[in-house]
Amino acid sequence: MKRTLSCILAAACFGAIALTAGADWLQFRGPGGSGIAPDKGVPVTWSDDSNIRWKAEMPGPGASSPIVVGNKVFVTCYSGYGLTSDNPGEQKDLKRHLVCLERQTGKSVWKREIDPVLPESAFQGPYITMHGYASATPVSDGKHVFVFFGSAGVFAFDLDGKQLWHTGVGKGTHGWGSGASPILHKDLLIVNASVESGSVLALDKKSGTEVWNTKGIRGSWNTPVLVKLAGSAAELALGTQPKMLGFDPDTGKELWRAETYDWYVCPSLIAHDGVLYGLQHSICVAVKAGGRGDVTDSHVLWKKNFGHVVSSPLYHDGHVYWSSRGTVYCVKASDGSVVHKERLKGADETYASPVLADDKIYFVTRSDGVYVVEAGPTFKLLAHNTFKSDTSIFNASPAVSNSQLFLRSDRYLYCIGKQK
Repeated sequence: MKRTLSCILAAACFGAIALTAGADWLQFRGPGGSGIAPDKGVPVTWSDDSNIRWKAEMPGPGASSPIVVGNKVFVTCYSGYGLTSDNPGEQKDLKRHLVCLERQTGKSVWKREIDPVLPESAFQGPYITMHGYASATPVSDGKHVFVFFGSAGVFAFDLDGKQLWHTGVGKGTHGWGSGASPILHKDLLIVNASVESGSVLALDKKSGTEVWNTKGIRGSWNTPVLVKLAGSAAELALGTQPKMLGFDPDTGKELWRAETYDWYVCPSLIAHDGVLYGLQHSICVAVKAGGRGDVTDSHVLWKKNFGHVVSSPLYHDGHVYWSSRGTVYCVKASDGSVVHKERLKGADETYASPVLADDKIYFVTRSDGVYVVEAGPTFKLLAHNTFKSDTSIFNASPAVSNSQLFLRSDRYLYCIGKQK
C-alpha cells in the first residue's frame, strides 16, 4: 500500500513538473509552423531593466529565429562580410555561425563556423542588405539540430556540436539572398531550395542522402508547411510564383496546384483544419487542401487584394492576423472580410512573423520594438516594448518556451521572462 501510494505521489509530482515545463520550440514559428504557443504567463511588458532573464551578445547579425531544445538554445549568425553597405568587405571572409547557448543563463556552450561556397550573393541592393546571410531558422528533432545556409548547403549536428553530415542542395544565388527554413517530416528533412536549385527536396535526416527532389519551384522564399487532413494523412504545402502547391511529403509528388499569386512569395503558409492561408505583397488567400490537379476553381475559398511582402500570417479563433507596414490586419478566416485594420502608432515595417501566447499576439517590428495586441475581433493594444540600449535591427520571429519569449536582434539574443 505504501509503495502504491509512493508511486501515485511520484507520478503526480512528475505530472506537475510536465505541466509547468514549457514545450520545446523546435522549428521556425514553433509547433507545426503555426506561431502559436500553449504557454501562459509570458510577459506583456519589458524594458532594458525589467523582465529580462538574460541577454547574450551574438557573434554577428542574423534574421533567423532561435529554437529551444531542452536546456539549449540554438541560433545562427554571420560575420566577416556584409556588415555594412558602405564597406561590405570580401566574400571569402564570410563566416556563418551556429551558436548553442545555455537556456537558463544565456552562456555560450559551443559555436560552429561554416565557410561560404563562392560566389555568394553580393551584399548590395535593397533586400539582402536588410537581412544578410543567416536567415534560415534551424530545426531539431530533439536529438540533432539541422541548419540550412543557402549555397553553402545543409548541415546536421548533434546537440554537443559534432557535425554529422553536410549536403549541398545547389549553388544558385539570388540578389535577395536565401531565407527559407528546413522542416522535419518523419525521417525526412525537407528544404525549399528555390534559390539554390529551383527545387523543394527531402534529405534522409540520418545521412543527408537525397530521398526526393521536385523541380520547378520559382520565386519562393517561404518555409514549407505540413497540413493535416482527415485521418493520419498529411500534405506538404508551399507558395511559389505564381501558385500554391501541395505535395506528398513522403515522395515529393505534386498533388495539386492553385493559381493564387501574381509574383514571388516570401510569407510562409499557415494551416488550420485543412485550410491553408497565405499572403503575398498584395494578396491574402485561403485554399482548401486535399484536392488533386488544378484546384483553382474548386478549392480557392477566397482571395483578397491586400497582404504583406515578408511577414507570415497567424490563425486564431476564426481569424487571421498579420502586420504590414505598421498596420495590423484581422480578417475572418471564413471569407477574408476585414474585421479590423489598425495602425500601430510609430511602427515601421515588420519582417518577423507574429507569435501568439495566452491570447496575446506579439508583433516584432524591424526598428521600433514589439507591439503586444490582444487576440480578438476588437483591436486592443496592450503594450509597446523597446530597448533603449539596442538600436540594431530586429528581423527574427520570436520563440516561446516555458513562459519565456526568446527574442533576437542583430546584436543580442534576449530571454524575456517574469522576474522572480
